[in-house]
Amino acid sequence: MSAAEGPLVVGVDTSTQSTKALVVDAATGRVVASGQAPHTVSSGAGRESDPREWWDALGEALNQCGEAAHEAAAVSIGGQQHGLVTLDGQGEPVRPALLWNDVRSAPQARRLIDELGGAKAWAERTGSVPSASFTVTKWAWLAEHEPEAARAVKAVRLPHDYLTERLTGEGTTDRGDVSGTGWWASGTEEYDEGILARVGLDPALLPRVVRPGEVAGTVRDGHGLPFSKGTLVAAGTGDNAAAALGLGLRPGVPVMSLGTSGTVYAVSQRRPADPTGTVAGFADARGDWLPLACTLNCTLAVDRVAALLHLDREAVEPGTDATFLPFLDGERTPNLPHSSGLLYGLRHDTTAGQLLQAAYDGAVHSLLGALDLVLDADADPSAPLLLIGGGARGSAWQQTVRRLSGRPVQIPEAKELVALGAAAQAAGMLTGEDAAAVARRWNTAAGPVLDAVERDEATLNRITGVLSDAAPLLERDTTSH
Repeated sequence: MSAAEGPLVVGVDTSTQSTKALVVDAATGRVVASGQAPHTVSSGAGRESDPREWWDALGEALNQCGEAAHEAAAVSIGGQQHGLVTLDGQGEPVRPALLWNDVRSAPQARRLIDELGGAKAWAERTGSVPSASFTVTKWAWLAEHEPEAARAVKAVRLPHDYLTERLTGEGTTDRGDVSGTGWWASGTEEYDEGILARVGLDPALLPRVVRPGEVAGTVRDGHGLPFSKGTLVAAGTGDNAAAALGLGLRPGVPVMSLGTSGTVYAVSQRRPADPTGTVAGFADARGDWLPLACTLNCTLAVDRVAALLHLDREAVEPGTDATFLPFLDGERTPNLPHSSGLLYGLRHDTTAGQLLQAAYDGAVHSLLGALDLVLDADADPSAPLLLIGGGARGSAWQQTVRRLSGRPVQIPEAKELVALGAAAQAAGMLTGEDAAAVARRWNTAAGPVLDAVERDEATLNRITGVLSDAAPLLERDTTSH
């Protein structure tokens, strides 16, 4: 390993299916070591994980980094948003964590919206209209369906909070991740005691919200990880806010992230409050805002369609009038938690490759439908769309986004942007710099730009029409029959 120019920092991405760790030279952004380890997610009606698996995976990922992790001066953890981690008095999980893509709390979401004044009131109060993904709805579900477990809870955390607390011994979170709970008031940037009272959650069970740039704590003894005692620990944040840091985003630059879920977002200096619920009014990790729309079905859903058709994921063919709405896990944008995949327009001459292209089109349509709502009205409509996430490397994803967006598309060469953003946060804490400025200094957004092509309005309009006509089917709760 060549000598680093500056102190070393560790950035962590604890995502739905794995934990990744990067050791980064804070001066240059060079990744000097990396590691990754998987964790499991339950299948069936719910999506749950044992938080202790995240900790074990973190240890394994750091051990793969070798001596570099031990030399790190600071660490920060980015993590999957919304997950409900419930701990007992000894800091052990009361039950497996309810993850962001567990939609069993859809009835509780609808009820909470009605009970607290409707969608517009929620948007003004918290910045968002809660869906089944939001933590507040998961707590309401737990209190209703597993009251004994709820009574045993002595601390409520988000996934990144859990790992940070095991490092420091202090219960902390940050404004970026806490803004996705549904119990944090975006106007006052404080916990909303009225909402907490409505769902029967004692504010004393919640972590302290660490301010941007503030130290969350230091690594304590007895953690079993290759960090030195006293290593500084940054606030950490949710995965989307961390990726925004990792790109060094300036206001108005649109991002589309293609992962297990799909997201579109941009940094804004205006506090968002979308009463339709399409855009979540998240905070970012710096002091600005991160209006964001999320779909549950993205790369995983399209890969499943490819597998069903016995095709490689790149084996798309043009020229179809078939429409595929790949809502295999219910959907969040549009808000159809009980929906399933829907195929319309099949003909004798429709090929398997055309069906696969239709699945790509359906997934991208959902994301582009929210993009204009995410961006401020004065944002440059010709600015390149930054395409990130695992799907961004795939030609079929790239060409589908180009064709349906009509925008130039830039694909940053930097990988693991959530972990890089966490590393930038740790570096900024050491140097006193703005974390996004650190990432810009590292030139993380650099990458090829694909020129704009004419927008395929016919396909967009056809999918919109099918989605509208199929609404009664997609809204039907078939699980109750």
